[in-house]
Amino acid sequence: LQVDLWQPSSPFHIIEGTVADVRVPQNTTRSLLPFLQQENIHYTILISDLQEAIENQTGGRSHRNRRSLSGYNYEVYHSLEEIEDWMHYLNRTYSDLVHMFSVGKSYEGRPLYVLKLGKRSRPYKKAVWIDCGIHAREWIGPAFCQWFVKEALQTYQTDPDMRKMLTQLYFYIMPVFNVDGYHFSWTNDRFWRKTRSKNMRFHCHGVDANRNWKVKWCDEGASLHPCDDTYCGPFPESEPEVKAVAHFLRKHRKQIKAYLSFHAYAQMLLYPYSYKYATIPNFNCVESAAYNAVNALQSAYGVRYRYGPASSTLYVSSGSSMDWAYKNGIPYAFAFELRDTGHFGFLLPEMLIKPTCTETMLAVKNITLHLLKKCH
Repeated sequence: LQVDLWQPSSPFHIIEGTVADVRVPQNTTRSLLPFLQQENIHYTILISDLQEAIENQTGGRSHRNRRSLSGYNYEVYHSLEEIEDWMHYLNRTYSDLVHMFSVGKSYEGRPLYVLKLGKRSRPYKKAVWIDCGIHAREWIGPAFCQWFVKEALQTYQTDPDMRKMLTQLYFYIMPVFNVDGYHFSWTNDRFWRKTRSKNMRFHCHGVDANRNWKVKWCDEGASLHPCDDTYCGPFPESEPEVKAVAHFLRKHRKQIKAYLSFHAYAQMLLYPYSYKYATIPNFNCVESAAYNAVNALQSAYGVRYRYGPASSTLYVSSGSSMDWAYKNGIPYAFAFELRDTGHFGFLLPEMLIKPTCTETMLAVKNITLHLLKKCH
């Protein structure tokens, strides 16, 4: 169980027998620790100064070469502006393999950019959709989307598997799904999760973009309260970001055979269903794809991912993009929960971007190549 902020006066999120991650204001630490000891609650201090850890990721940017596109650094986190500049640069530089377009606009009016990646070898090709950053604070997601594009473009000529993938498939890659929230996580609140739409009645901002899809909307695992992190929104597809992507996926559902969404953190590879405990019709194909992908991932650094249906492997949640994609005819729908398992959590250090992306790349290639074979 992960709790972002615990006020000792109302610890309603904390359940006996579970592990909780808590953020504690510095001025309450002295009074809290004796209380935990007195109540015989076992604790470990994971990050002693959270503010310093945040500033290490967002600060000191003038000292690092973030913005030179020719020498773009894939081993640091990038702001939304930098990611968009990078996308424009690739669109100009790799016009034979990259086509950039927008599927719509966010609540605050930002374009929702997608990269279409692949060789224009034939008029009709199957496709894979990849999105990152549906939750703003999960910065390793957008970092992986950029890493995937880099690897595809750099190894296309030399790696037979990558050449096969880009020749036989298109990849639609959305590096930052929740653009407003991601921007806000850089400028105001590093732990912001939701979109930035306004709720006039409660004066709270945002909807959980992964609870806003029209599949068992606002059932178990989602909240009706606008101030909650898992708020499902006033109605399905209320968020312009969700509506725009859902419209694109519906329009291309005959072409798109796999939906991959990248989250953090837990080190898991999940597939439907999220909203109920039930076995999907093509379980054998999806299960074998997940098993092989997890093994491929582990081969890089020995990191073992758990895999299985999201409801039983992680928790029950309704209105998720993965369930929606599956219900709308995309046979391979997966959600990755990338590193780590809680020590750094959303503040995964930049030194772990490379190993995380390297191992994840193996899993994604494995799933993609599985798609190209007939599954028995």
